[in-house]
Formats: sequence, structure tokens, C-alpha cells
Amino acid sequence: MAKLELRDVRKSYGAADVIKGIDLTVEHGEFCVFVGPSGCGKSTLLRMIAGLEDISAGQIVLGGDVVNDTPAADRGLAMVFQSYALYPHMTVRQNLSFGLENINTPKAEIARKVGEVAKMLQIDQLLDRRPKDLSGGQRQRVAIGRAVVREPRVFLFDEPLSNLDAELRVDMRGEISSLHKRLGNTMVYVTHDQVEAMTMADKIAVLRLGELEQFGRPLDLFNAPENLFVAGFIGSPKMNFLKGTVGEDRTHLTLDTGDAVTLPETGFAQRAGQKVTLGLRPNDLRPDPDGVLHADIRAVEQLGTDSYLYGAFQDGTPVTVHNPGQTRVQPGERVALTANSGAIHLFDTGTGRTLRM
Repeated sequence: MAKLELRDVRKSYGAADVIKGIDLTVEHGEFCVFVGPSGCGKSTLLRMIAGLEDISAGQIVLGGDVVNDTPAADRGLAMVFQSYALYPHMTVRQNLSFGLENINTPKAEIARKVGEVAKMLQIDQLLDRRPKDLSGGQRQRVAIGRAVVREPRVFLFDEPLSNLDAELRVDMRGEISSLHKRLGNTMVYVTHDQVEAMTMADKIAVLRLGELEQFGRPLDLFNAPENLFVAGFIGSPKMNFLKGTVGEDRTHLTLDTGDAVTLPETGFAQRAGQKVTLGLRPNDLRPDPDGVLHADIRAVEQLGTDSYLYGAFQDGTPVTVHNPGQTRVQPGERVALTANSGAIHLFDTGTGRTLRM
């Protein structure tokens, strides 16, 4: 069983703490994505799991065994890098078989495994080509195939799609997800792209400044973010935020924009006079002549099946509205907006933590 556990894992470079005590468990067969902005520590954490970086404290447990001091080559892991890292002087066949030859795998078994993996990844017609003769997507398939052919306990992916164009990234996302379903191995995948995380993961670990902000299923993070950072990071376009003060009756919120909204009577633990931040996803706002929120629209995107309104509330707070279908709203207009009261998010402005009960 390839269950992966991180127990208070830390990494320091001198006095600088870059990984600040990560605790999480990736169950056998799960696809876990580490996501976060540049510098959050996600690639460092992956390299620590792989054994390419020493850990400063804590434990990395693989299949029940603590592997802190186990060399990378003996952990039973395979890593796919952003840069492909193919041997340019070798053919695709030789790139796929090289790792197996190093561990003295019989030639017949190497040929069988290489053939099976090449067919699975649709690169069986490319086996006699060299990397310079391949497209970016084909090189990435070869890099993935080199990992698959070793039959590792856990696959590690370090931003493997970042060098591909947008259309090819979408195709490769689907291929990696399909590969996970076919193989059933545990996979850990690093990306800065929250869309990749949402569409591929069984579980997402959101990281910021070396800390784990939230860990859970994609829709749990989307529907119930634990703090303002996760709320703003997960979801595209990002959530709208409005600051305000809770009224004495706890059911009215006076916004800094000058507008006021009614809060649900249950579901949140707000206090009278508390400074809070209201979160509204773009699809939970709609133009409505009777709406209590008011925004000046600066730009409109008409996509045919959808439209997006971009503007600002009266205090300059930016707002994005997702409108299904087409819209007649034009840049320069002031529009009234109604929020879906059943889909609001409420956070303590000081701590950034959710007030959801």
C-alpha cells in the first residue's frame, strides 16, 4: 500500500523557515495536488518527499515506513519534471528503458514493459525518434512513460504541463487523469494553476508561505473555504470581497461601499459590531434593477454563451459578475446587483478565518 503521510514536516535554510510544519495524509490511490502561488513551498515539499531535499524536522512516512533517511533511489517513487529531462542522444525507446536497464531488468521484460507503456501513452510510433524530433506534448508523454515503466509506488509531478500551450495543457490534463484511473497509483502533483487542481485532484493541499492553509476535496474547498486566502485562490474568476460592519441585530451588514445587505439568520457566528468581509462568487451576483449593491462597469466580455462584467463598487473595491448568456450592459453603466443570499461567505476581517458554523 502506498499511503503517504507527512507528519509536522519542516524545512529551514539557516534562519529562514520555508516549510513550517505540514501535516497531511494521501491515501493509497489518491490523486493529491499541491497548489499555491510562487514561493509557497510546494515544489520544495515535493522534493522532500522524493528524497531530493533533506527535511529539517518531522517525518515522511511511505507505506507505513519512515523514509527520512532512505535514499531517493530506494523510496520506490518516480518523478516527472517540468523540464522533461530526457536524454537527447537516446531514442524514445532508450529513454524509456534506461531506468530498467540500470536495475538489471531482463531484456524481454524491458521490451514488454516499454511496449505496453508506449501503447498506453500513444507514443508507440515514436520509439525510434530522438527528443529533438518530438513536439512538446510528445516529449511530455515520454517523460511520463519513463516514470510509468518503473511501476513506482507513488508518482510525483512537478508542474509537468507549464511548458505546454493552453490547448495542449487541457489535453494532457485529461491524459494524466485517465492514466491515474488506469493505474490506480498514488499521485502527488504540484501546480500553481488552481484550474488544474480543481479538475484533476481527489484532494487539494493549498499552500502559502510554507504553511498548509486547507486540505480537502476540490468542491469542499470551493464551497467552504476556511479563510480569505483559500476563498480568493480557489475559483476562477476569483471571489469578490466586500468589507463591512455587522449591525446590532446581527442580520444586517453595512458595507464600506455605503450599501447594506441582509445576512442569513443562521449558518454564521457573526457578532454585533464585528468587522467582517463578505465573499461572493461572480456567478452569485446578477444585474437586478431592485438590487441593493451598486457598481460601475468598466469592461464587458461577451463570450457568446457567457458574459463577464468587470467594474468597481463605490469605494473602488473591484467586482466581477458572471452572467450566463449574453448581456446588454455596456462599459460606463452603473448597475444594481443582487446577491444569492444562500451562497454568501463571511470571514472575520482581522483573522481572515471563516465565520461559517
